[in-house]
Amino acid sequence: MSADEKATPADERTAEESAEAVEITEPGAVAEDSSDEIVEDSGEKDVERAGRTGTRGNLGTILGVVLVAAALVVSAGVAGWLYFYQYRLDQQTNSAAENVALEAAKRGTVALLSYSPDTLEKDFTAAKSNLTGDFLSYYTQFTEQIVTPAAKEKKVKTVAAVVRAAVSEIQPDSATVLLFINQTTTSKENPDGAFAASSVKVGLKKIDNRWLINTFDPV
Repeated sequence: MSADEKATPADERTAEESAEAVEITEPGAVAEDSSDEIVEDSGEKDVERAGRTGTRGNLGTILGVVLVAAALVVSAGVAGWLYFYQYRLDQQTNSAAENVALEAAKRGTVALLSYSPDTLEKDFTAAKSNLTGDFLSYYTQFTEQIVTPAAKEKKVKTVAAVVRAAVSEIQPDSATVLLFINQTTTSKENPDGAFAASSVKVGLKKIDNRWLINTFDPV
């Protein structure tokens, strides 16, 4: 059939059916629609997954910051407490505090071992003002029952002096001091006097911001 010849109805139906067949089975349209749906689904899942991951990441970051902040607060509090405690301890046991304790031990010991028959009551009262605890009770009983009668009867007079002294131990409310003492004693029987050297370990207790003698042991 030439190009000028017209197509018969049968030929036209065959051509239309072929066109429909081509349109239905054309892969491009189907592939294009499926691809869009797959891409869209994948994108939504990625966004959802990223959202969950981001939430976990943000939560982890927040918790980490909170924990670090809490640790810093605790460490700062501990450091502050340690500094305050150590500072107070150093202030109460430094060289200045040692000198105060040392002087209290020397002054109390001299008062304790020095008395005159003419001023016994005054001397013992001064001595007792430097004592505390059981030792104060012991000294009061000893001076009243033993020293006072002998001193009055035999005219005993004693003078003590500390020649050397050192702090062997000190805490905020207690201390131990080693003293070396020279003591001269005169009496009606021995007017020229007798000399004695001794050493004592003096225990001190801090009461109302005063160092008081609570033990007195010869060494």
